[in-house]
Amino acid sequence: MKCTMGIDIGSAFSKGLIMCDGKIAGSYITPSGGNYRLTANNVKEELFSISSLCEGDISYCIATGYGSKNVDFADDSLTDISCHSRGVFYLFPTVKTIVDVGDLFSKAFRIDETGSSINFLLSGKCAGGSARILQKIASVLQVEIDTVGELSLRSKKRIDFHTGCAVFAETEAISRVAEGTATEDLLAGIHRALASQINSLADRVGIEREYALVGGGAKDIGLVKAIEEIVGFNVVVPMEPQMTAALGAAVIGIERVLL
Repeated sequence: MKCTMGIDIGSAFSKGLIMCDGKIAGSYITPSGGNYRLTANNVKEELFSISSLCEGDISYCIATGYGSKNVDFADDSLTDISCHSRGVFYLFPTVKTIVDVGDLFSKAFRIDETGSSINFLLSGKCAGGSARILQKIASVLQVEIDTVGELSLRSKKRIDFHTGCAVFAETEAISRVAEGTATEDLLAGIHRALASQINSLADRVGIEREYALVGGGAKDIGLVKAIEEIVGFNVVVPMEPQMTAALGAAVIGIERVLL
């Protein structure tokens, strides 16, 4: 039995996945916290517990993500773009356009028929282009971040934001609240604003109908619907959209073991 491990240490969440003989043997996700090295080791131990495997059963481990250099037990580290590409390709072989909506950045990339990235773009440093802006607006509105997507879908009169900057959007939201604007209308507006930024990023690498959305932002149904409204077709969202980079890392590990 050949088993490989993929570890994705993101800025907000860390993910891990084990594959054995081409099948997923276990996966785990947890907040990254401030000590990435400790978190990586915790993810590893949880994976062993879930899969009933041990260190000696792992033939190869690949780390990826923001804190990948802190995974001292990995055999190699790769970019999250490479790993997301292979992970999405494993799940959806026909997808060609991928957008990762992360906590700090959004990334758009195109992949070829082998699952390799051929072009990518990263959003700017402002949180207005990432899922972080949703957290900021949720805080202003005093609603739980896990509820903002569903709430936005209840909007009857979406409010359009006049800025793509997270700081100015937060200020604008505060003003709108003071004016008595409904929470769901504000949330619909901020989802539309983020979706527009994501669409602009994706458009620059080339949008095809086989389009997948991954990362934490892909769990927000309001954002998914806002993007679909702009592009005019349904996008693909994996069952566990935060896990695709860890999955891709494990898949690449399998290929290296079999070489």
